[in-house]
Amino acid sequence: MEMRRLGRIGHMSSVVLFGAASLGEVTQDQADQSIQFALDAGINHFDTAASYGEAELRMGPWMPKIRKQIFLATKTGDRDRDSAWHSIERSLKRLQVDDVDLIQLHAVTSFEELDLCTRAGGALEALIQAKEQGLVKQIGITGHGHLAPAVHLEALRRFPFATVLTPLNFILENNEPYRTSYEALVAEVKRQDAGLMTIKTVARGPWPTEDSKRYATWYEPFDEQAYINQCVSFVLSHPEVTGLASAGDVRLLPKIVEAVSLYRQMGKQEREDLMATAGAFASPFGPF
Repeated sequence: MEMRRLGRIGHMSSVVLFGAASLGEVTQDQADQSIQFALDAGINHFDTAASYGEAELRMGPWMPKIRKQIFLATKTGDRDRDSAWHSIERSLKRLQVDDVDLIQLHAVTSFEELDLCTRAGGALEALIQAKEQGLVKQIGITGHGHLAPAVHLEALRRFPFATVLTPLNFILENNEPYRTSYEALVAEVKRQDAGLMTIKTVARGPWPTEDSKRYATWYEPFDEQAYINQCVSFVLSHPEVTGLASAGDVRLLPKIVEAVSLYRQMGKQEREDLMATAGAFASPFGPF
């Protein structure tokens, strides 16, 4: 498993982050199998959230034996200080840990939500206090949607977030406004030496119908190994990306790990050829 430096934090994180959204609705036995698979594959960065169903509870029993081996990140989706503080306390209890390596403002998808988080009495104040008290070591931000890179760029201008988790795949990058926004974010990430992680690597678009859903993911993922290989190589060929979060279904993790084992740097023409096929698919967030 390739490791990359997580910005100025300095941690060498596996290029696959264990996306614990996949544990939200599974049994403890299923969670145990997935976590063990991840560890055996060399994954050392686990990313969960307060809103991921039972995910933190499923991870909790593992922490006494693996906490020192992994980089542990969670998130709060609350927007005010007091609610975010209680969310952090609850996450620590559910995870059975005294601290986490990274707490992230979760799903900040608009400038209005960013305003709520960063205002006086906003959630960011709770994250800063938690860091001051040693409950969390670093503070990051995540978000979905077509505005995410622009919102995250503004977030970095307001506060020195140590990490950013933003969407990237070949379908999104093929859209010129999105690509321009993403490139502006990358420039600021590099300037501040923040860690840049990505989501939606294997998203092929929204589910066509409610009845067509075959996975726990809210978007339709690529599930053919050949496509996953291309999707993973495309994202990892971006040198600024420190890692990609695995999809929110335990059945997709082995395929993503397999793709990483086959990963090779894509050349410029190969990337452009892949993006040229983007019209056959769609953004998971709907029309641009």
